[in-house]
Amino acid sequence: MTVPSTERTPPIRVLVCEDQELVRVGYVTIFSAQADMEVVGEAQDGRSAVEAARRLRPDVVVMDIRMPVLDGIEATRQIAGPDAETPVKVLMVTTFNVDEYVYEALRAGASGFLLKDAPPAELVDGIRTIARGESLLAPTVTRTLIGRYAERVRPTGTSHAARDDVVRSLTPRELEVLEQLAAGLSNAEIARELVITPETVKTYVSRILAKLGLRDRVQAVVLAYRVGLVSATDQG
Repeated sequence: MTVPSTERTPPIRVLVCEDQELVRVGYVTIFSAQADMEVVGEAQDGRSAVEAARRLRPDVVVMDIRMPVLDGIEATRQIAGPDAETPVKVLMVTTFNVDEYVYEALRAGASGFLLKDAPPAELVDGIRTIARGESLLAPTVTRTLIGRYAERVRPTGTSHAARDDVVRSLTPRELEVLEQLAAGLSNAEIARELVITPETVKTYVSRILAKLGLRDRVQAVVLAYRVGLVSATDQG
């Protein structure tokens, strides 16, 4: 007779970084009420956020973009960017639905982006999604902002070479999957679109990330727009 395991999955360790006390307390209250979450710390400015993230090693950092001392984008770059020794997953939360903030937050290393007016359930689900190692691109409008801003800041004279490098690195089918990712489709939606299984899509996504040296789907979307593989107008 097999004895059921009594081991429980460890809770998701969350660090809350928000300069407005009322909002921060609200977040802490919401997250602490979840059976699968534990708030391990709080920070009121960007510098404190960086120090706390390095000291506490949380599973997910909920980071406001506009904070004193050090803004949330730079704080994210230091704890989740390419130069971070042991990157920490970051979910950016802000009231500012502005092209530059969205794009720069994701380029800095954030795994996802939500607006503060998102329902609590959506915010909680966002933390769970990122903790699982997935990325979170909120709503189509956010993807459109990423594309529009990426096209504005695309380096002149280098995009063709960068695009060619991506095209040479991937198979035709992998390019198709990357384009579908940039359109914001989930694995299940890509599977339906390309008439393949979700498991096959997952394999393709893993190969794309490995070949291009990317951490997650968010970085893949940013890169696709950045090199001109897709454009905001393509996505409507």
